[in-house]
Amino acid sequence: MNHDHAYKLLFSEPEMIADLLRGFVHQPWVGELDLSTLEPVASSYVSDDLRSREDDVVWRVKHKRRWIYVYLLIEFQSTVDPFMAVRLLTYIGLLYQDLIKRKHWGNDKRLPPVFPIVLYNGESRWQAATELKDLIVNMPGGLSDYVPSLKYYLLDEGAYRQEDLAPLKNLVAAIFRLENSRTPADMLAVIDNLVEWLAMPEQARLKRSFNVWINRVLRPMGADFPPSSDLIEMRAMLTQRIEQWAKEWQRQGKAEGKAEGRLEGRAEAKAQTLLKLLTLKFGPLPDWAERNVSTAGADQLDAWIERVLTANDLNGFFE
Repeated sequence: MNHDHAYKLLFSEPEMIADLLRGFVHQPWVGELDLSTLEPVASSYVSDDLRSREDDVVWRVKHKRRWIYVYLLIEFQSTVDPFMAVRLLTYIGLLYQDLIKRKHWGNDKRLPPVFPIVLYNGESRWQAATELKDLIVNMPGGLSDYVPSLKYYLLDEGAYRQEDLAPLKNLVAAIFRLENSRTPADMLAVIDNLVEWLAMPEQARLKRSFNVWINRVLRPMGADFPPSSDLIEMRAMLTQRIEQWAKEWQRQGKAEGKAEGRLEGRAEAKAQTLLKLLTLKFGPLPDWAERNVSTAGADQLDAWIERVLTANDLNGFFE
């Protein structure tokens, strides 16, 4: 299953939409929603020239006495789209056309409001305009009065800090944390949270969706788990895989040292292996830790490599 479909699977669950709105849309109107009324809307719109949109996630939710359509556009691209506001204008137009065909409007024959969200998980920070007017030349003489008005709500996953997300009991925050995890220990902490939060039998389908998505996140690291495994099994397999990675790097370091055939070559290879292991477990290393490793002898490096798997923190490791 590709990246797009894994995300769509997750955001096809009402708990995900509710947590997204509660945890990341800090606007007064959200507090007036009845999130128990969340329901999906058919997400295939065909315009007059037969172009279609089939991969969007669209929900509606009751706001007091009126329905609000929450248009959730999931975009998974490695680069920022500078014209996202134009694309959204088209998509929302197709949504309104569909609502008109179905005669889904209020008693006053006015269309419901649409709240567009762009969920972005690229490596660089999002720099594109979030308002359509910023993409259109401002002309004098009243012409600007006819410029379409559209603004979308941006959720840039990489812009959130781990320390701000970790205290949140929120499923969407867990996604952001796992996407931005820098060490396997960070990943295990998120999976531990999900095991606790998704313990009820009625959450089985959502747990399966998370299994699929987590597997997609871990696959580039060489961890491809059976889709049928549950979160507890996945955590156990990830722990085992981390130990395998550590042992493989240990063997690689020894092989590189032998290939060098010199004491200084073996020490350098061991130092590089130890730096890889420490970065895998604790994340990016401070300068003092790298200096400790680079100045250590071969025997000390051997002792440290053996200690990696049992170390709890970086300071304690070097004591």
